[in-house]
Amino acid sequence: MRSEQEMMKLLMDFAVKDDRIRLVTLEGSRTNKNILPDRFQDYDLSYFVTDIDSFKGNDEWLRVFGKMLMMQKPEDMDLFPPELGNWFSYIMIFEDGNKVDLTLIPINELEDYFANSDGLVEVLLDKDLLLKNEVFANDHKYWIKKPIAREFDDCCNEFWMGSTYVVKGLARKEILFAIDHLNEIARPNLLRMMAWNIGSEQGYNFSVGKNYKFINRYLSNEHWEKLLSTYSENGYPEMWQSLLICYDLFRTYSKAVSERLEYNYPDYDEVITKYTESIYASLR
Repeated sequence: MRSEQEMMKLLMDFAVKDDRIRLVTLEGSRTNKNILPDRFQDYDLSYFVTDIDSFKGNDEWLRVFGKMLMMQKPEDMDLFPPELGNWFSYIMIFEDGNKVDLTLIPINELEDYFANSDGLVEVLLDKDLLLKNEVFANDHKYWIKKPIAREFDDCCNEFWMGSTYVVKGLARKEILFAIDHLNEIARPNLLRMMAWNIGSEQGYNFSVGKNYKFINRYLSNEHWEKLLSTYSENGYPEMWQSLLICYDLFRTYSKAVSERLEYNYPDYDEVITKYTESIYASLR
């Protein structure tokens, strides 16, 4: 596997030599000092270019980066509509295991790029000295945010209302419907509430990671094991158990947040728990 130094030299040498590329930025985890480096990190780069169509017309120029196992061009797909406007990206996995996410951006959209940046940006090359101020990468936008009372209530509302769709799916023997609603509505709001509780205990100046991937660092072993158990979805008994454990965890964490932040604890818990218990009992 090519080293970080080899990959960065390859990507930067190409940018330096090509007059169409005027500025280069590095994004993502490689700019985040709070993330331990490993060999699975992507190289997320953006080339700011003067003539984007000349790149898009032929993919041969990408060969300089190595032999690929696979490439995806999200802005050149029909099933999944493009979301980047005038930008164009290449997601490449190479034979040695390195992965590069390379985005081409028209140079005249530089201001918009920084206006919408998540903060995890380093400027690697600025041929025309377009940037007047130094850019410092930070992950502040991903820090746990203290919820206002309305946000707290909205999270509770969404969790408990969303869980009724899981109940309905299980009662109807429509397990895929139930799984989707557990995964897309109920559990994401459970994780949000758990993160809020962590913030209320330890402060709001850090992140628990994308997709809450570091949340286990801040949970007791008991609650971590309980959370993992809610991903058991391979049958109706397992799904009912996963849902009820989600109820128990959400109740625990939402009550803790309610008390610590002095927010009203809504009655959604009581009424939906009774609703669920009645349906569950009728099916046994």
